[in-house]
Amino acid sequence: MGDFQKDPYTVGLSMFSKITDKILFSPVERELRPEQEMAELLQADARDQGTLECMDTGQTDSAEWQLVTSRANTSLLTGVLPAKRHQPLCPLDWELHIDQDGVVTDVPLLLEKIYKGGMDENIRSEVWKFLLNYHKWHHTTEVRETNKKARVEEYFRMKLQWKSLSDDQENRFSGFRERKTQIEKDIGRTDRTHPYFQGDKNPNMGLLQDILMTYVMYNFDLGYVQGMSDLLSPILFVMQNEVDAFWCFVGFMDKVGSNFEFDQGGMKQQLADLTDIMKCVDPSLYNYLDTKESGNLYFCFRWLLIWFKREFSYNDTMTLWEVLWTSPPNYHLLVCLAILDTEKPSIIENKYGFTEILKHVNDMSHRIDLNATLARAESLYEVLKNDNTGVVNNKVRGIIGLPLVSCEADNTLTENGEEMLEMRSASKPVPILNGVKKERHVTDSSNTSSSLNYSSSVEVISELEDETRFESSIASNFF
Repeated sequence: MGDFQKDPYTVGLSMFSKITDKILFSPVERELRPEQEMAELLQADARDQGTLECMDTGQTDSAEWQLVTSRANTSLLTGVLPAKRHQPLCPLDWELHIDQDGVVTDVPLLLEKIYKGGMDENIRSEVWKFLLNYHKWHHTTEVRETNKKARVEEYFRMKLQWKSLSDDQENRFSGFRERKTQIEKDIGRTDRTHPYFQGDKNPNMGLLQDILMTYVMYNFDLGYVQGMSDLLSPILFVMQNEVDAFWCFVGFMDKVGSNFEFDQGGMKQQLADLTDIMKCVDPSLYNYLDTKESGNLYFCFRWLLIWFKREFSYNDTMTLWEVLWTSPPNYHLLVCLAILDTEKPSIIENKYGFTEILKHVNDMSHRIDLNATLARAESLYEVLKNDNTGVVNNKVRGIIGLPLVSCEADNTLTENGEEMLEMRSASKPVPILNGVKKERHVTDSSNTSSSLNYSSSVEVISELEDETRFESSIASNFF
């Protein structure tokens, strides 16, 4: 049995990671590898692994089946009006939520306002500290100031630990040395077109490096992985203070740290969850992508890894992040679906294949309407939340944090015969998946449960000239 069948995610992510460093750091570097060549590289690797017949995210075996349903050609968003977005939280409204002792009041209402409208840029540096757990909502101004002093001391103590290492110590500390080298490489190409980071010898670039190096000392098990610099740079821009930016970055990493795990477990789960929601929300789109060898949804990898940082302008990214920080669980997956729902006509009507889908998604960068996307995502959440037809199964409800329904209600559609499957094989009894019966070829469980073992390396691609030689160790990295 091929490696892909043993662990489709790891092999797939390994294949995809082979091209990302050349296409994602800047438009200039992206031009070095056209989408056609990227697609050929992915497909060639897939053929080498014998995977093109079974690239089904979340399944380790080949599944030959065809969905025949009354809603197979529709999306749950069909005919649903976009939600109305509100005005950003303004400074006056924020002040009204703070009592005389500095305690933030009516926090659920405050979070709802941010979720529905974001916030004014003039209060970001203050409010983000609460959203990222640097400050506690219930603390008084006096307690916050005391805690901040302790955080300042702790930060500089950790910073001194790595600053005081001698060259000889670094030479004997390979893990630290590799992380330091990767950080130096990445900050040199992080947001260099933004005014806050432009120019040679820009001191803000030095702050980026110091914060990331200190985070290595704070969380050496995770350390530094490519992509983290993208998450830090907007935070530093908002805070414009080294210590505040560090602790807010810690809070952000507490939310998304699983994206950078060695075994890619967090990213695997998100892709699987996204697939499950898409199958429920828009089976026709999923089926189309699946027939075009894109049902694995790897083209969403960058979106998920760094929370759409490369897809929107700087200001839009900050608005999106504060919305996601105040939204229901896994709301970023609904944002993915909202974007794809908008692009569905272009993808299907133009009959895009594997290469065209990849190119189309890459070309969408900085061309996505954030307000329209958020309005669509909010509408989708309300549709899922208020579903009483049984279309939204418990698996999807659990992903987005909705209460589960009884088994009887969850299987209503199947029992009523409103959704059926036309089978091409009948090797096993038909299981129920996502409220739809599905027959599949079953492989040996001892093989499907095994996984590949990759070494951890922060270097994705060594040199442009060495385009055909890739180490399997890059499976744990994306950029």
